[in-house]
Amino acid sequence: MQPELSDAELLALESDLFCTECDRPELCEGDDDRTSKRSTESCCTGQETVEDICSGNKQSSNQLNVSEQKSEVRPEGSGSKRRKQDERIPLERFGRKYLNVTDLSRQAWCEQQVVYGLELPHIEQLREEVPVVKAGSCLHLARELEVQDIVPIKVESREDSWAVKILNLLSMIQFLQAGERVRELPVFGELEGIFLVGVVDELCYNSKGELELRELKTRGQRTYPSVAQRKSHQLQVNIYKLLFEAMIKGQLNKDTITHHLCLRTEQPFSSEILLHAQKVGFTISTFGDLLDLMLLNLRYAEIPNIDAMKIEYCYQADASLIGTKEVNFEEEWVKSELKHYYSFWRGQREAKGVDIEEAWKCRSCDFADICEWRQSKAEEATQKNQANRSK
Repeated sequence: MQPELSDAELLALESDLFCTECDRPELCEGDDDRTSKRSTESCCTGQETVEDICSGNKQSSNQLNVSEQKSEVRPEGSGSKRRKQDERIPLERFGRKYLNVTDLSRQAWCEQQVVYGLELPHIEQLREEVPVVKAGSCLHLARELEVQDIVPIKVESREDSWAVKILNLLSMIQFLQAGERVRELPVFGELEGIFLVGVVDELCYNSKGELELRELKTRGQRTYPSVAQRKSHQLQVNIYKLLFEAMIKGQLNKDTITHHLCLRTEQPFSSEILLHAQKVGFTISTFGDLLDLMLLNLRYAEIPNIDAMKIEYCYQADASLIGTKEVNFEEEWVKSELKHYYSFWRGQREAKGVDIEEAWKCRSCDFADICEWRQSKAEEATQKNQANRSK
């Protein structure tokens, strides 16, 4: 189904930077390596505020400052020529041990844009400095701080970094068991042979006693997003449900985790990780110990399946609610989407750009001027018009 755009939406596309979380699916979510604790406890971050973190005066992360993927200077020649010369599948070519859930929701928006973003990481990094992107991140952070504080943790290895995620998860399981809400809950696991990682904005119990997943999307204009944008959001929350329920059903496997993530079970933790683990009530010494503890807690956690999913759309300027959309879980649809998007990462097909009916997306794309897919579609349209005239 093609998106239905009003004239007002088309005009907005021409003038808007289109960098809000819902308008730029690639900026909806990233790995969250922060560790957090409930706001009822003393705060370990000093006098940090949302304004400090968002303005760059303070770090809100666990101070992991090295990226696992290094940018490389692009060789001469067209992108398609270089890709054909490189026989590795995209997962290997881009050094990906796993995919983020938002990698898939971005594909639902434009797969070709995902490829350019990986080939030109410096442009991706510049997007983080766009004011409207910062505004969306600050709204997410403000919501998180309503229920938990941010504790900076210095990490010294990839195992330390993943320990932060797992300790967050273990703490949040306890609060879910007590019937409380949690925010920024890490989820991960293998779906259809590929390891996925994501962060759920919020899990809480509604008035019916059902466990409800809530996803926050912020917008630069006080309107609902287009049909195309909503599709990527729906895919995202459907995948979250699959991952979360696989975790609480005990379907996570220790060997699967270490294999996909290339993590060492015998790796000892840094002193900061050990100290933080003790503060939150866990005694561990190696990454393998922590994995065993996590799997044991998940196996015996009395947490129900997710019964309801909602997406909240908020206006960035004043954080007011635009509206809420309920999302139905469609297992067959989401598995079909996964199969389609995975086929690119596995090298079974080339990346695909947008169809001609969705060419309006290109107006907001940072890679429009160099996009070979867009150029080829323009040439096809020109040839078709010339053929029609000659008849």
